[in-house]
Amino acid sequence: MKIAIACDHRGYEAKELIKGILKRGDHDVIDFGANDAKSTDYPEYAIPCSLAVANGEADCGILICGSGIGMSITANKVHGIRAALCHDELTAELSRRHNDANVLCLPAMLVNDPLINRIVGTWLETKFEAGRHQRRVDKMMEIEHYHYKEDEK
Repeated sequence: MKIAIACDHRGYEAKELIKGILKRGDHDVIDFGANDAKSTDYPEYAIPCSLAVANGEADCGILICGSGIGMSITANKVHGIRAALCHDELTAELSRRHNDANVLCLPAMLVNDPLINRIVGTWLETKFEAGRHQRRVDKMMEIEHYHYKEDEK
């Protein structure tokens, strides 16, 4: 699987940990930065990572910042993205099973390394159930199409 990943300064250490996990799992990783722990603005990294997922350059994405909130809000501004902020294995599983999330957002300040490992593993292993959930995802994405105007591309 090809996975896009990005972080701000608060998520740098977690991003490096996750990259190791992904590479050990034989995933191809596209790293959109940040490349150190110097202060940065999370939209500069969330947007290109999310665009790579939306454009099909990556199968899914992982974004990390201090709280995960800024990355999640920013990613969800990109057409076609369903970013989910996950704090544990259950939220990771449900975001995939029920919501077909294509971007995982993580709060580096709120989860430790072993938990990050479990969240990422659960998120990548869980498949979308479709069925009744497909109808709900379709309705969610319909809102995006309703508000998206061709001339604003």
